[in-house]
Amino acid sequence: MEGTPFFGSEPFLISIGKHVTISGKVAFLTHDGGTWVFREQPKYTKVHKFGRITNHDNCFIGYGAILMPGVSVGPNSVVAAGAVVTRDVPPNFVAAGVPAKVLGSVEQYAEKSLANMPETDQARYASDKRGELLRQFPYPW
Repeated sequence: MEGTPFFGSEPFLISIGKHVTISGKVAFLTHDGGTWVFREQPKYTKVHKFGRITNHDNCFIGYGAILMPGVSVGPNSVVAAGAVVTRDVPPNFVAAGVPAKVLGSVEQYAEKSLANMPETDQARYASDKRGELLRQFPYPW
C-alpha cells in the first residue's frame, strides 16, 4: 500500500515501544546507501553505514517523516509530518523540519492545542464527527 510505513531492508534494526503511532508514508532508513558512490575505491571497499532506530514508548511519528540511521525518538515525543530526523529527539519534546529540530516541549504543544481548540459539542462529535467538524469549520462561501 502506498500510505503504509516503510521499514527498509533491515527491519530488525528498528525498535518500537508501547503506545507508538506511526503515520502513513513514514520511512525508517537503517543504512546510508550513499556510501555506494565511493565504495569501489580501495580505501573504502569495506565501508558500510548502518544504525539502529529506536522509538520509545508513547511517541507519535507524523505522516511522511523520515528517520535516519542511529536515531532515537525519546518517550512521550512527537515527530512532525515531513520531518527528517537526523539526531535524537529528547524525551517529552516535539521535533519538526528538515533536518528536524526541537520546537518545544510536548507540554507546550498540549497547552497551545488546548488554547486554539474551537468550542466542540462533544456529544455531537461522538455521534456525528463530520457534521460537528463542518459546523466548526464551515465552507468559506
